[in-house]
Amino acid sequence: MDTEAREAEFLAHVRAGGTVEAGDWMPDAYREGARKFIEMHANSEIMGALPEREWIPRAPSLRRKLSLTAKVQDEVGHGHLLYRVAEDLGKPRSQMIADLLAGRTKFHNVFHYPTHTWGDVAVIGFLIDGAALVNQQALLESSYGPYARVLTRICAEESLHQRHGEDLVLEMCAGSDEQRAMFQDAVTRWWEPVLHFFGPPSRPGGDILLHYRFRTATNEELRQRFFDRYVPKLWDLGIDVPDPDLAYDAEVGEWRWTQPDWEPLRRIARNDGPMTAERLALRRRLDDANAWVRAVMAEPEPVLAAA
Repeated sequence: MDTEAREAEFLAHVRAGGTVEAGDWMPDAYREGARKFIEMHANSEIMGALPEREWIPRAPSLRRKLSLTAKVQDEVGHGHLLYRVAEDLGKPRSQMIADLLAGRTKFHNVFHYPTHTWGDVAVIGFLIDGAALVNQQALLESSYGPYARVLTRICAEESLHQRHGEDLVLEMCAGSDEQRAMFQDAVTRWWEPVLHFFGPPSRPGGDILLHYRFRTATNEELRQRFFDRYVPKLWDLGIDVPDPDLAYDAEVGEWRWTQPDWEPLRRIARNDGPMTAERLALRRRLDDANAWVRAVMAEPEPVLAAA
């Protein structure tokens, strides 16, 4: 069978709901697109541990220190699960880590921002983990089987993270005026990055991952699902969303919202965010500090028999 016929057969298979395994034949565009997407997801889990890691010593109670420590540990574990899936698509984990540390690959926009207060930790746990869960649940039906399967575990743990965030939010909103104001301030500052999380409106005809059903929903569909789930919760808590035009249009069955400035997202795509340099520098220091572990765990060089 020639390449064109194999591609047509592959496309028909995935569009009919079929899955692809690591050892199956796949078009180069599918392999490369899937690998880059999973690699960025893995990078984001590894880098996403850093903003909350900064707050473990400053958490307001032992209970909060323990829950935040457990969450950070989970995120790092997710990253390594995802690197293992990406490795089967042709790039060694060591190279993926090296590319991340050198700034040659990307990680998600929300992890390029500073965390100023404990309210930011609540926003990350509630809104950002909530956005991640919306995104990842849509990928449970991805055409790439190994990714969909590993997401089953990741989504289960992310659901616990989101409940952790919800608990923080309820505590702050039921607390003092200062605590409530702290959370409101964090929501106001983070709202645009959260909108950016899903990316600008998709071009379905130009998205290779939508074409091959690796992704199963457009950016806008995901953003609408996020609004459905989280805007009513914020309003019920009496928290203002910093978009006076945000409203549900019952006639068309979707939310109307103000387009944000997309330039900050474009800068972050060039690894030029507010905390990009600092976060990558910290990750490099952590990597260097643990080089001895990799040396101990490395496979020994084979001993050649004497001639």
